[in-house]
Amino acid sequence: MGNLDVRGLSCPLPVLRVKQALDAGETELDIVGDSAVSRENITRFVQNLGGAVEVVQADGNEWRLLVRK
Repeated sequence: MGNLDVRGLSCPLPVLRVKQALDAGETELDIVGDSAVSRENITRFVQNLGGAVEVVQADGNEWRLLVRK
């Protein structure tokens, strides 16, 4: 499982990082971030690819997603 930390990054960079990891062959990603917009965009992107997104943690602005493709 790959890990991504996209805290402090503005869109579209978090989505691009997820895309790069998935294109490199990752099938599961543990992603940490701090932007609600990034969380929504990553979720939409992965679901459009047919993948699954699970919100593991959401405290204030910080969140953690588990993505499976």
